[in-house]
Amino acid sequence: MREEAGILTVDLHGKNVYQARVTVDALLRRAGGGVYRVRLIHGRHGGTALRDFLREEYAGHPRVRRLVLSPDGGTTDLVLRAFT
Repeated sequence: MREEAGILTVDLHGKNVYQARVTVDALLRRAGGGVYRVRLIHGRHGGTALRDFLREEYAGHPRVRRLVLSPDGGTTDLVLRAFT
């Protein structure tokens, strides 16, 4: 996990759906006011289980304004607020 310029990035490779949920929920609870995006690296070649889970689970989360899938399909950004 690393934070740079208001973007908190975490690599979910090797995690199952349960582990990913625990990780993302903890990140959302701990994300301070300086964090406006949580970038989740899930990959795109090993199946779509994590990507699909993230889109289904966090699209309606109260802290998440919108989800942004990267052009290559390997990361999903949870946008928490507008960048200012």
